[in-house]
Amino acid sequence: MTKKLRDLLHDAKEVDIFPPPAPAHTSGYSAVDEDMVEQENMSHKEFMSAASSLAGKNSSSVDEATAADPLVEIQPNVTSSTEFIVIETLRTTEESKEKDDSLSLEDVKSSVAWTKESSESSQNGEILKPEKAKKTVRLQGHENNVTENVILPKALPLKPCPSVGTNLEAFDLALRSIVGNHQENGESTGAAMMEEAWERLKKSYVYFKGKPVGTFAAMDPNAEALNYNQVFVRDFVPTALACLMIEPAEPEIVKNFLLKTLHLQGWEKRIDNFTLGEGVMPASFKVLFNSHQQKETLVADFGGSAIGRVAPVDSGFWWIILLRSYTKCTRDYALVELPEVQRGMKLILNLCLSDGFDTFPTLLCADGCSMIDRRMGIYGYPIEIQSLFYFALRGARQMLKPERDGKELIERIDKRITALSYHIQKYYWLDFTQLNNIYRYKTEEYSHTAVNKFNVIPDSIPDWVFDFMPLRGGYLIGNVSPARMDFRWFLVGNCIAILSSLATPAQATAIMDLIEERWEDLIGEMPLKISYPALDGHEWRIVTGYDPKNTRWSYHNGGSWPVLLWLLTAASIKTGRPQIAKRAIELAEQRLSKDGWPEYYDGKTGRYVGKQARKYQTWSIAGYLVAKMMVENPSNLLMISLEEDKKIAKPRLSRSASF
Repeated sequence: MTKKLRDLLHDAKEVDIFPPPAPAHTSGYSAVDEDMVEQENMSHKEFMSAASSLAGKNSSSVDEATAADPLVEIQPNVTSSTEFIVIETLRTTEESKEKDDSLSLEDVKSSVAWTKESSESSQNGEILKPEKAKKTVRLQGHENNVTENVILPKALPLKPCPSVGTNLEAFDLALRSIVGNHQENGESTGAAMMEEAWERLKKSYVYFKGKPVGTFAAMDPNAEALNYNQVFVRDFVPTALACLMIEPAEPEIVKNFLLKTLHLQGWEKRIDNFTLGEGVMPASFKVLFNSHQQKETLVADFGGSAIGRVAPVDSGFWWIILLRSYTKCTRDYALVELPEVQRGMKLILNLCLSDGFDTFPTLLCADGCSMIDRRMGIYGYPIEIQSLFYFALRGARQMLKPERDGKELIERIDKRITALSYHIQKYYWLDFTQLNNIYRYKTEEYSHTAVNKFNVIPDSIPDWVFDFMPLRGGYLIGNVSPARMDFRWFLVGNCIAILSSLATPAQATAIMDLIEERWEDLIGEMPLKISYPALDGHEWRIVTGYDPKNTRWSYHNGGSWPVLLWLLTAASIKTGRPQIAKRAIELAEQRLSKDGWPEYYDGKTGRYVGKQARKYQTWSIAGYLVAKMMVENPSNLLMISLEEDKKIAKPRLSRSASF
């Protein structure tokens, strides 16, 4: 390899390698230099062609040179002297050219002679160094200082030899190319998934008398239908949001759904010999074809066919929230002002605001009354229901007309909103400081001065909480009732609290901090955990009643649900942390489509498709679409978000009548 490089330098008379001397210094040239001076008008293109050819030959013979040259073996980061001179001097800056604008041919000859001597000596195991170095150049990306005797004009960069180092400019170009390809691949993957998701979503539409009124819960061709061939109220919400966010919007199916479920609300709801409240919304409905009457009919389920026979408390709240989103998007105020719609909202709220024996503003519920529709120990005052309740109260407050009994209902709503926000923010909030306070609680306190108002026993705090709680971050715990605190994390309740502004801005920020701090626990390999941690052993047997579907890290017991991606995305954007949403979406895109859009994933990190998960679950598809469209257009957040109410945050104090 050294001989080939020496030959190239020997041919310098035929190629204009060195710059012509300046006129002021021509007198110093000897007669031997006349051939060099005659080449001063030759362009550098010929040199670049020859040098590029040399670089190509050298790069293909690196292994051969490494085996033959002991210098390479001793100093693997430095190549042979001649190769270094050719390549490294090409990197010399324009400043060097201006400083050394003349060069004698004797310097070139001495350099070539030294190269030959170095090559011969290296074969004998000796390493020669030049007698005198004019300039010291530091290699980019290396710590070695290398001397050079020849300064060449700056030219286009050659392909660097691996034994010399990496040209930073070339590295930047390569890095940008890699990142660009990665981004293009990610964008193409996301675009293909979006297209597939919309196609599958449209196939899940349910029609009644020729009009779309909802979507099937799942379209798994390899599983028994059971109740997955019905339209669930809570399941349809992400589909409705996707139809409202797409450009142009497709609000017809959303309007039809709202009116059809409102019609079903007026049906008589009887389970055995007991009649449910008039305002209860159905959990689901399906379209059947009556062969005798030759027409389509609707069949609704208000909890009588559900597992556990529990009425869906959350259905009415989701209906009000979706009505507000529809109105916000379409500005179809005529729909919300219909007497039937106004009456439907009032019936739902009257169920929740009726007087009773409650001493708390929170809503008392049975187990399995929400998305977690099986026995999971959420009875009492679960955070998911309280957050949805608060969101529905504020949404209805904006849409109700103060006519007839509407004014009185609005006053009751205002009082409940104020009391509920205070109760949740004060007693449900848990961070490191509050956990330490509860840990030091005294028990059996009486009177209004009691600090431990619910008489929670500190020894009842589970051990995992102390390790799970970071110094930075916090969350709204799952349940608070007399002598009981459920310290589990529930994502739906916390995200809805952020979107409805039930959580204060500081609390909302802390919730997102917690998600970042405990990413592996709450997000894992597939977004994201519906609850954390999983119930196991004796606790699982007692709380779930040996539920075979809610085993450890499965289904509602610590399972990972892709549909929740849209809630995390909305909360991330509202708190100014869109990078959290983007990171979670990228995780989902790696597997969600390949796995067939499953309902949920199992395992501590969500690695495995759920044991009984349905494929092509509609709200898994819709949740992904909504998340993507909110990231691409953050203004879509306005459909599903409420700003903080300053009157609620700082309620007006009035003087007591007895003061």
